[in-house]
Amino acid sequence: MSEKFNQQQYDQTVKEYQPKPSIFGNCIRAFLVGGSICLFGQFLTVVYMDLFNMTEREAGNPTVTTLILLAALLTGFGVYDKIAQFAGAGSAVPVTGFANSITSAALEHKSEGLVLGVATNLFKLAGSVIVFGVVAAYVVGIIRYLFQSIM
Repeated sequence: MSEKFNQQQYDQTVKEYQPKPSIFGNCIRAFLVGGSICLFGQFLTVVYMDLFNMTEREAGNPTVTTLILLAALLTGFGVYDKIAQFAGAGSAVPVTGFANSITSAALEHKSEGLVLGVATNLFKLAGSVIVFGVVAAYVVGIIRYLFQSIM
């Protein structure tokens, strides 16, 4: 009984000294950083369209590739982690956030070797995301097919 009382006292003491998160400030920072990443992606799309005379659809692939490359480089240099600390969820914009998580996993295990360290841990993360994407696309495709056949 006294252990539970001590645990409750501890929890109350921790709650008193724990800093209160600024939800509004976190939302603003996430919006600004995530929006900036998306704005930069749109800028890249326009540059590819103008520079290489591409359509918007054709410029999509090089834009995504460039964003992935930049996010991986920034992760490797330790910059993306600082951006993520400041922005929170705003840095998890799908393409750059995924590139960051894969690069982080690869860098974390580089001491184990190229194949058993980097490649294995890189595909542990990527594999689950790819499987989820394929299964989700299949389910959504079936649902769409059913709705189209009914209507």
